[in-house]
Amino acid sequence: MKKLIITLLLMLPFVVIASEGGIELDDADIDLTDNASLQRGAKSYVTYCLGCHSAKHIRYLRMAYDFDIEEDTVLNEIAPEGAGIYDAMHSAMNAHDAEKWFGINPPDLSLIARSRGADWLYTYLRTFYIDKSKVLGINNALHKDVGMPNPFWQLQGLQQPVFRNISGHETLTMVKMSEPGTMTTEEFNKLVNDLVNFLVYVGEPHQLERQRIGKYVLFYILLFIAIAYFLKKEYWKDIHK
Repeated sequence: MKKLIITLLLMLPFVVIASEGGIELDDADIDLTDNASLQRGAKSYVTYCLGCHSAKHIRYLRMAYDFDIEEDTVLNEIAPEGAGIYDAMHSAMNAHDAEKWFGINPPDLSLIARSRGADWLYTYLRTFYIDKSKVLGINNALHKDVGMPNPFWQLQGLQQPVFRNISGHETLTMVKMSEPGTMTTEEFNKLVNDLVNFLVYVGEPHQLERQRIGKYVLFYILLFIAIAYFLKKEYWKDIHK
């Protein structure tokens, strides 16, 4: 225990230094009960992400059920042209072309929100910046040497990095707008938040149902504990006599 405490104390200065530099994560407003947000996020995913990234663990039929909308609405307003209601969200890009263009096959994003976290995704999608040293001319504040282009550059605009000297190292601390896009900052943040909200849903479509059932399970456990406690008192009462 003493060794553990000493190790943590020695690590504290490094934690403080790390918190002083770099990009802080912004808070995503996640609400899986907001079906309108989930619909907008699903549409944004199909429009800007599905060309490269699949989400093969969710089907359009499931969206219709969970979003409380008609199947035709999903096919006409969310799914890409030609998709069927029973189809999963598969990317149109094949692995060979992906590796040729990007050097890697873009990953499936079904579990990206569970892996990275909603706040990380929300910040990541909003912190692409111009970096002429890269092949694609783009880099990212959270994911250095990112291998993908910025799919939202026309909407958000172009950003420049801001570096600050921290402990003798040039550290990227923020990005600032250098050329505005077609959306205002508030509009773009809303679009990204809806997209992240959708990705959180895709990571666990049963989350709301799990939480609802969990309340009853906890109530049952507490009730069982209470009954077991009083039974134990009743049984041991005779023994102690």
